[in-house]
Amino acid sequence: MAPTTFKGKGSMIKRQQIIEVVPYDPDWSNQFEKEALLLKLIFSDIFVAIHHIGSTSVPGLAAKPTIDIILEVKDIRLVDKFNEPMEKLGYEAWGEYGIPGRRFFVKGESKRTNHVHTFQAGDREIARHLYFRDYLKSHPAEAKKYADLKIKLAQKLPHDRRGYVQNKQGYVEALEKKAIAWVRDLK
Repeated sequence: MAPTTFKGKGSMIKRQQIIEVVPYDPDWSNQFEKEALLLKLIFSDIFVAIHHIGSTSVPGLAAKPTIDIILEVKDIRLVDKFNEPMEKLGYEAWGEYGIPGRRFFVKGESKRTNHVHTFQAGDREIARHLYFRDYLKSHPAEAKKYADLKIKLAQKLPHDRRGYVQNKQGYVEALEKKAIAWVRDLK
């Protein structure tokens, strides 16, 4: 089955959103757990694992208040069959949305609350996200620098999501390299 293609509905929404980076909220982990239960039910036939990722998964880290989730499934080709139940939960299916082998779901139109990044178990993107999260959890000084950058960019570019992402991309890539080296050193 071919992946669902992103129809562009979200592109107007993205321009209307204000980028807001807020102090860490301990309730983010509870929000993840509640959503994880629903996702496990929907994808029960192909479910493998679920992970809270992104800045909201790192205690103490300022973040945009959007819960990022990785959903690991047995077969990525089957995920599009679940678009309708996901829509009933308030998600919009955006297909691969720039990352081959992923199915991306977004919840919340004017104010995003959740992103679900769905990958087939074993996909390299899963490890990349988990290493990044775990590195920031284990290196609070790095997490603080990252938070400071995000706050600065959100203040400078409050209506420019693309600019916000592009301006932190180099820093994120450098952190990812540090995270990969850190994981290698642990082994």
